[in-house]
Amino acid sequence: MVEWTDFERATIADIFSKMDYEVVGPATLARCLIVYPWTQRYFGSFGNLYNAATIQANPLVAKHGTTILHGLDRALKNMDNIKQTYAELSVLHSEKLHVDPDNFKLLSDCLTVVVASRMRKEFTAEVQAAFQKFLAVVVSSLGRQYH
Repeated sequence: MVEWTDFERATIADIFSKMDYEVVGPATLARCLIVYPWTQRYFGSFGNLYNAATIQANPLVAKHGTTILHGLDRALKNMDNIKQTYAELSVLHSEKLHVDPDNFKLLSDCLTVVVASRMRKEFTAEVQAAFQKFLAVVVSSLGRQYH
């Protein structure tokens, strides 16, 4: 079980309370698909992903990016039991979608960059540490089925 400080809980809740999911989610997934083009192989049904402009303009990328962020709400609401919260998603991504679990970390890194760029000076080292700890627990939970 992960131990969360009051600061970490408050910081993570604050970040998500201010987050524009319909902007941050699409920007995060688009960044991942652009910076790590091999991740595109999981999105073959999304149509044209040939360059940065088409990825950023793709409505399916935007929709799925928003869905991913809303999926993090589950972790936010269940911080003391994130592994169990994501048990079904871990099975889905492992056994049905066959997603390489390293991609969860890449996506979390992209989310960190997008959030940092939006928060600017408010994204201090302490805030970043709390946010990345949260994302690391989510990534570990999603990868649990692979172990």
